[in-house]
Amino acid sequence: MAYATGVLLVVLVFVAMPVKYVDALGGDPRLVEVIGPVHGWLYLLYLVTAFWLAVKARWGLWFSVGVLLAGTIPFASFVAERKVVHRVRPVLEELEREGVRT
Repeated sequence: MAYATGVLLVVLVFVAMPVKYVDALGGDPRLVEVIGPVHGWLYLLYLVTAFWLAVKARWGLWFSVGVLLAGTIPFASFVAERKVVHRVRPVLEELEREGVRT
């Protein structure tokens, strides 16, 4: 979810918005009208998924808020994804060694 949300946000901010607002690039709002809502829905799914993971993994408040807000800042979701994987992978590997279903 983080990668999909992040890629769409980067395309929205650095491609679609300039195409819409810079007359030299065409002034065409169609890209924003398509990519904006798709990013919005994916961000909603990202929020639900990240919140669920934060509760299950018992993350601290500020780490959780940072991960949740990462989908609103271009490139931040990629950084958040790396931090989450770094934090969650050892826990999942330990549970797998113990035979616990995740």
